[in-house]
Amino acid sequence: MPEQWKEILSAAPQLTFTSALDILLVATIIYQALLLVRGRRAASVLFGVTIVFAAYALAVTIGLTVLRSVLEALAPYTAFALIVMFQNEIRRLFTRIGERKWAGFGGRVESREVADEIVLAVSHLAAHRIGALIVIEGEVGLRTFIESGVPIDARVTRDLLLAIFQPGGPLHDGAAIVQGGRLAAASCFLPLTMNPELSRVLGTRHRAAIGISEDSDCLAIVVSEERGVISVAQAGELESDVTPERLAERLRQPARTVRAYPQAAKEGARR
Repeated sequence: MPEQWKEILSAAPQLTFTSALDILLVATIIYQALLLVRGRRAASVLFGVTIVFAAYALAVTIGLTVLRSVLEALAPYTAFALIVMFQNEIRRLFTRIGERKWAGFGGRVESREVADEIVLAVSHLAAHRIGALIVIEGEVGLRTFIESGVPIDARVTRDLLLAIFQPGGPLHDGAAIVQGGRLAAASCFLPLTMNPELSRVLGTRHRAAIGISEDSDCLAIVVSEERGVISVAQAGELESDVTPERLAERLRQPARTVRAYPQAAKEGARR
């Protein structure tokens, strides 16, 4: 080994268990942060911030005094600006940290009977091409969205779901939210996803399903009224062309992030 390499290695700090753990935790935080902004408008903002930091480093290196002074004057306000620009992503990060995913399926589907009633209703709606949006609460509460709709607080049944989404009915538009095995409310307003990578053919229901799944660990079921296709949104991903058997499987899975198929979101049906 050349002498210069020996000198470099001898001068390098020793990697201890604490140092390795420190590096691993920082890398995990950075990775999770990148996952939160991937495919969203915040990614462009983050790229712009990186360019500004690069410009400051260049100004310091080659002595651009005016540019350096301007950037240093703006630096104290940068933290507040980033909090405002990344408020949605920061909320999602803390939501994921606070999710009790080890607790199992939680309040999503309390019993096999509830899951079967949902599957029967969704299958009927899809067969008759009746649009619907059903959200099943996980560990993260959806009280804000429940209060935006019409309170019901009834046992989940096939007939009740079919009556809610009957075309022309007063509760047809909006989402029905299932909480703790009971139908909490209907005609609820949900946030629409702002993910620019999604196909433009996705309608309001599909975007609302993805939007609510980005902010919580819920499971959102969408029925397209144009093609009669069932889709499932979870963790910001949309799985399209879901069969009743697959839907039943998804309803009984633990409350964890399920890898969906991004391509399905690009080929989804209109509302």
